[in-house]
Amino acid sequence: MCKVLIVYYSMYGHVYKMAEAVAAGVREIAGCEAVVKRVPETLPDEVLAKMGALDVQKGLAHIPVAAVDDLAGADAIIFGTPTRFGNMCGQMRQFLDASGGLWLNGALIGKPGSVFVSSATQHGGQESTILTFHTTLLHHGMVVVGLPYSFAGQMGIDAITGGSPYGASTIAGGQGERQPSDNELAGARFQGAHVARIALKLKG
Repeated sequence: MCKVLIVYYSMYGHVYKMAEAVAAGVREIAGCEAVVKRVPETLPDEVLAKMGALDVQKGLAHIPVAAVDDLAGADAIIFGTPTRFGNMCGQMRQFLDASGGLWLNGALIGKPGSVFVSSATQHGGQESTILTFHTTLLHHGMVVVGLPYSFAGQMGIDAITGGSPYGASTIAGGQGERQPSDNELAGARFQGAHVARIALKLKG
């Protein structure tokens, strides 16, 4: 089996829903296994409670927490993060900053790596978050994979939607009131399947 690891952080559940769609796309490809894990939380419960996120985090407690070594055991990795001022969130940054040992050993060289994101607003840094995330993947020697224009959903202009050639994305709203649209979830599924196909080819 070709193992595709989906590693995400989701404070309010939007990125988690996208991660589930990515995993569904991976599972569409025969011979591929999707494993969904979340990065460790760095904020204490009292802070999460003040941010209105504690109940969401408790609801996601059944998702296994990723360890850095899980990255080395995967054939491909798809990362999901909310946008924080045009960059990945601090929880994801801290997780990746602990991957120096993998870098030293070249453990991720040649593995497909891909990114999906969420932001509060339509132009809230979705593309810059993915592009700056790619820098870390390139330092690890990964093969960067985006969301090709063969996913026609990113070409539409009939509705506000996330999605770009850099990766799938969703718009959460300033209060987290907007859930991923059908088109955004379709983009996530497409990206998962696309990465899985490439991982299979590279695994040979």
